[in-house]
Amino acid sequence: MPEYSGGRIVSPAWLAENLENPSVRIVEVSCLRNPNSYFEGHVPGAVFWPWMESLWHPTDRDFVTPEAFSRLMEKSGIRHETTIVLYSDDIQFATYAFWVCTMRGHSKIRILDGNREVWAKENRAFTREIPGISSSDYPVRPIEESCRIGRNDVLQGLSNPERVLLDLRSPEEFRAERVSPPWFTVDHGAVRKGRIPGARHLFYKELLNEDQSFKPLDVLREAFQKRGATPAKEIVCYCRLSHRGSMAWFIAKYLLEFPRVRVYDGSWTEWGSMVGMPIEIGPRRA
Repeated sequence: MPEYSGGRIVSPAWLAENLENPSVRIVEVSCLRNPNSYFEGHVPGAVFWPWMESLWHPTDRDFVTPEAFSRLMEKSGIRHETTIVLYSDDIQFATYAFWVCTMRGHSKIRILDGNREVWAKENRAFTREIPGISSSDYPVRPIEESCRIGRNDVLQGLSNPERVLLDLRSPEEFRAERVSPPWFTVDHGAVRKGRIPGARHLFYKELLNEDQSFKPLDVLREAFQKRGATPAKEIVCYCRLSHRGSMAWFIAKYLLEFPRVRVYDGSWTEWGSMVGMPIEIGPRRA
């Protein structure tokens, strides 16, 4: 496993050594491709967070409230001092959960470097046993949403030379051939196809190995720099629903240590459906 600064990612070996560490809580976050993978087998001791039910407001198109987040933590046996280790069948759902936890005030979070495959390929055990978790005490913490950006701020900054807008979607989405990734059976998620004007394409798979572990730092840095994304710039990441965008945010902020990185959480599902929003289509620079 490559060496990254900041201690925000862990290897399968580290996770295996900490399965019974009372100060660590392992969480599997569901994903769209296989939402029930947890019940087919999970890392021993891991609790399950269905991503939408756990991280979204139940009615509004917004994130979980601080009070509901506190209840999720208590149900998961997590305290303020607990280190959360997140993993998923798709790593972008782990980074999405990391992002939401950050906005709700929990700072002790790590991510398994890769998806479930990195655990499986080392012949480490999965279990179907649901762990018995004692409820914890988790007082509500203040919201911290400096890593989030809304549509109006994105719109007002389209001509800002100090901002780099990164589109993490597939080439088909970026070229306005689809509104969802190619593996979706039904192409849905926005009214219009296209991209935000001026966005630079960085296909998220360029940042990952086959098992979705992160590529070496020099490769990651070069991928961002080729799009003009450097520490001197403000970087805004988006995709279709902000999961892939959150992965780029995590890499830029915590692995590359860029100081100004935010995620446009509305992403294309919002921008591509809003009346009056400018849209760009056709070929464009990589």
